[in-house]
Amino acid sequence: MRKPLMAGNWKMNTTPQEGLALLEALVNGLTPERIGEVHLAVAPPFTHLWASVQRLWDFPEISVAAQNCHELASGAYTGEVSLPMLKDLDVDAVLLGHSERRQYFGETDRQIAAKLRAALNIELSPILCVGETLDERKSGREWEVVQHQLQVALADVSADEAHNVVVAYEPVWAIGTGEVASPEQAQEMHARIRTWLRERFDAETASIMALLYGGSVKPDNAAALFGQKDINGGLIGGASLQADDFLALLDALRSA
Repeated sequence: MRKPLMAGNWKMNTTPQEGLALLEALVNGLTPERIGEVHLAVAPPFTHLWASVQRLWDFPEISVAAQNCHELASGAYTGEVSLPMLKDLDVDAVLLGHSERRQYFGETDRQIAAKLRAALNIELSPILCVGETLDERKSGREWEVVQHQLQVALADVSADEAHNVVVAYEPVWAIGTGEVASPEQAQEMHARIRTWLRERFDAETASIMALLYGGSVKPDNAAALFGQKDINGGLIGGASLQADDFLALLDALRSA
């Protein structure tokens, strides 16, 4: 049975000490009721990963995710972090294809597909981010763009492997802008993704895979978004940096 998932992407924020303080505040706010119904994930910067894994050792309901990885296991790639390195830290998952990686670092669909394949090979769960820009939406190409991103990333993934993949729909125009897709817009895209997954794999796989919404989710709009049929949780940016806000989003997801 698929559990709702709330994932916090801290991006390039917090020092290691600040990150541990944030984790402490989060853990202190987790009641048995909160943690029993929803799975949580946090994606701190690379510098915090091992300390985060250690702090959350006794909380199996909270996964630790990396924000990126290199597709190769080793080599002369200065500044990069490989999947075997992450696996050795007991990291559970990895974000792939975030729009900021695509926009600022030029990551391509094929590169993201290679990373996803490598993550599955080493048994780390990929959180695949897809989404369109404002220009692409205004020109009516939003589904064309998202479908292409899915097709390339999941081209050589089996149905069994897909059970371990999470898809996060993030309209690029709503990330960090204060803009947010309406619940109806978000549901429409999530329903299209679910249908595509059913056609690409099978009905069981499509029902098992978690579909997250990301893009300026806040406590005041979370309930309407999480109440949509095909939205199974959130990939949260700014609001994940405040424990009270993140816990409020968790409550909204539990109540949806």
